[in-house]
Amino acid sequence: MSVEQRLRDLGLSLPTPAAPAANYVPYVISGNLLVIAGQLPLGPEGIAVHGKVGETVTTEQATEAARLCALNLIAQMKAAVGDLERVVRVVRLGGFVNCVDTYADQPKVVNGASDLMVEVFGDKGKHARTAVGTNSLPFNVPVEVDAMVEIA
Repeated sequence: MSVEQRLRDLGLSLPTPAAPAANYVPYVISGNLLVIAGQLPLGPEGIAVHGKVGETVTTEQATEAARLCALNLIAQMKAAVGDLERVVRVVRLGGFVNCVDTYADQPKVVNGASDLMVEVFGDKGKHARTAVGTNSLPFNVPVEVDAMVEIA
C-alpha cells in the first residue's frame, strides 16, 4: 500500500507546509539525507494548541499536538521530494516538550509523532528519537518535533 493511501485510510490530508518563522529554511537535502526543521502543531486555523504541559495542557492534548507536528513533518517531506515513496527511512525524530519542571512523561507525548510515522510509513517509519522537556517553546506551543529522513 502506498504512503498516500495509508494517509487516506487514516483520514488524514497533508497541510500546506509551513514557511519558516525566522532565518532558516524548512528543510535541507544533503546527499540522501533530508533534515527537516522543527514543526509546530499547526492545523487549518493556525497553531492548534498553546500552553505548557502539566499546567494548562494535558498529556493527551500534547500527544495529539505531537501527532499534528508529525503530520506537518510529512508535509515538509512531500514538499522536499515530491513523492513520499522516495522516503527510504525515517531515521530520527527530535521531540521537545514545553512542560513544568516536575513533568516526566515527555516520551509519552512524543509517541504521538512516533506512532504516526509508523502508521504512515510502516517499518520505514521506525526511528531513533529524543524526547526532551524544556521550559519554553516558540509561540507557547506544547511540543515541537524535527526529523532526519533517508531518501532515494
